[in-house]
Amino acid sequence: MIKPLLFHTGRYFVMLGSTLRKPSNFRMYWKETVRQMYDIGVGSVTIVVLISVFIGAVSAVQFSYQIGGTFIPKYYIGYIVRDMTIIELAPTFTGLVLAGKVGSNMASEIGGMRQKEHIDAMEVMGVNTASYLILPKIIAAVVIIPILVSIGAFVSIIGGYIASVPFGDLTNLDYIKGLRSFFVPFNVVMMLIKALVFAFILTSVSCYQGYYVEGGSIELGKASTNAVVISDVMILLADYIIVLMLTT
Repeated sequence: MIKPLLFHTGRYFVMLGSTLRKPSNFRMYWKETVRQMYDIGVGSVTIVVLISVFIGAVSAVQFSYQIGGTFIPKYYIGYIVRDMTIIELAPTFTGLVLAGKVGSNMASEIGGMRQKEHIDAMEVMGVNTASYLILPKIIAAVVIIPILVSIGAFVSIIGGYIASVPFGDLTNLDYIKGLRSFFVPFNVVMMLIKALVFAFILTSVSCYQGYYVEGGSIELGKASTNAVVISDVMILLADYIIVLMLTT
C-alpha cells in the first residue's frame, strides 16, 4: 500500500512540475482557458444554485427545530445559516459536487486522448502535453470555482430566508438582524481560500487520473471513478487542515 501511494504521489508532483512550466504560446492557452472557464462556470451554475438553495433551506429549518422551546433568540437562525454557509457548506459542498461533475469529465476527456494516442502524437511533435492539456483547466477552475462558491453562499442565504420567513418561523426583520449580527469578515476570506484550494485539488487530481490512464474503456471508467473519489477525500482532508491552520 505504501509503495503505490509513494509512486502516485511522486508522479503527481512530476506532472505538476511539467504543467506549471511557462507556456510557449500564450494566445493558444488563453483561448483554451476561456473555453474551460465557460464549460466549468456556465455548465455548473445551475446545479450549484439548486443545491445551495436546499442547503440554506434545510439549515434554517433544522436550526429552527433545534432551538424550539429554548431561550435562544429566533434571529439566531439567520446568523447560523450565514456562518454555516460561508465557512463550511458553500465551499465544501460545491467542491464535492464539482469533483463529480467537472472532475470526472476532465479525467474522461484527457483519458480518451491518451487511449487514442493523441497525447503521444503531440509529444512526438515536441509539445509539452501536461502544460497544454492541464494548465488551462487549472487556471480556469481556480478563477471560476471561487465565483461559483460565492454565488452558492449567496443563494444558500436566500434559501434560508425562503424556508423561514414566508412560513412564519421568524419575521423578515429578525432574519436580516441575524444576517447582520456577529459578522466576521475573515470568514469570507476563509471561504475563498477553501474554494481556491478545492479547485486546484479537484482539477489536478482528475487530470492526473486521465493523463496516466492505461488500457481500454474499463480502465477509463475506473480512472473517472478514482478521480471523483480521490478528489472528494482530498477536499475533505484539505478542509480539515485549512480550518486547523486558520482558526487556531
